[in-house]
Amino acid sequence: MDNSNRLMFAVVMVIAYMAMGAQTQNSTTAPNVTMAANVTTTGPNITTNLSTTRSPGVNITINGTMAPNTTMSPPAVVPVVNTTVTALTVNISRTECGNSQLCAAQPKNCDPALPGSCFFVSTQQSSGQTFSFQLRGVSSGYIAVGLSTNLTLDGNATIYVCANNNNNVKFFTALLDKGNLTINNALPVDSVKGSVNGQIIQCTFSATVPKATATRSIDTSFYLSISNGTFMNGILGDPNIVMLSNIAVDLSNSKTTVINSLNSNTTPSHAFGLQHTLSQALLTLLGVVGLMML
Repeated sequence: MDNSNRLMFAVVMVIAYMAMGAQTQNSTTAPNVTMAANVTTTGPNITTNLSTTRSPGVNITINGTMAPNTTMSPPAVVPVVNTTVTALTVNISRTECGNSQLCAAQPKNCDPALPGSCFFVSTQQSSGQTFSFQLRGVSSGYIAVGLSTNLTLDGNATIYVCANNNNNVKFFTALLDKGNLTINNALPVDSVKGSVNGQIIQCTFSATVPKATATRSIDTSFYLSISNGTFMNGILGDPNIVMLSNIAVDLSNSKTTVINSLNSNTTPSHAFGLQHTLSQALLTLLGVVGLMML
């Protein structure tokens, strides 16, 4: 190979080398990546689309459906109806009367912790319409405490009954209307305890009383009564009212003095006697005046 051929060969090699270098330098690497996240929840649709393009050649798309924030109401509280009776191992007393308990009794101020004929009831507010009751009385059948929105005890007065069932207490809830006592055992009660000693019946219980706002400005204001009656073969006899408050009393006010309206029945007869005497005197006076005018 002469010199001219060698030179030509060298030029060709240099050109080829430069062409290969340019091809390598101009090459492009562009990875394409597409990401998609889809989220779907129940409820009214709120759609959010986010599209982002990032270099080199990366596309990210996020499609989401989200439910709006919602506030859930707390579950409704179901009143407890539990008339199961456990043993009451202590005597009911009036120690907390006027302090934490509203008390009513017949005879007035009798002590339920002592033997003898004493009808007694106390109430103590636990919360809202829920109260703790203590009831004590004398009967071979049953004793009961009643709550009514009127003095006549009509209109389905609420009655809580503690009966002597073979020397054990059996508890009932009932409604009283026009003297008729109907067992329903559907009123909210719990924590019933009872004891029977001869004819002395005692019981304690917790009860959620109905609201009295239909006729009273205070939800816990009722005419309060104590009664007793017969209990034979699972049947409650008509109640004999022993104590009935003369006004609606607020069960939550321990300072209230409860007056038995049955102890004041003689007042109307006295008033009628006085009116009759005055009428007779007036007739006599008119007769005398008439004779003088003749």
